[in-house]
Amino acid sequence: MNYSTITNDAAIKGHEINHQSITVWFHGVKRPFTYSYHSAGSHHVRKMKKLACQGDDLHSYINEHVKRRFVR
Repeated sequence: MNYSTITNDAAIKGHEINHQSITVWFHGVKRPFTYSYHSAGSHHVRKMKKLACQGDDLHSYINEHVKRRFVR
């Protein structure tokens, strides 16, 4: 799903929400990053899903809370 934003979050190209994860595509990066309940913590993934649906500063949240906690 394309990511539309109310906060001009131009770094994120799109996202896909799944039951226990969210996958995020960033502009200028070839591969997507998946953040799961296991890798990033369920409370962070739930918050990221909410921000993605609202189009509200998902990139900043990722950088501040879960930057390197994606599924490897």
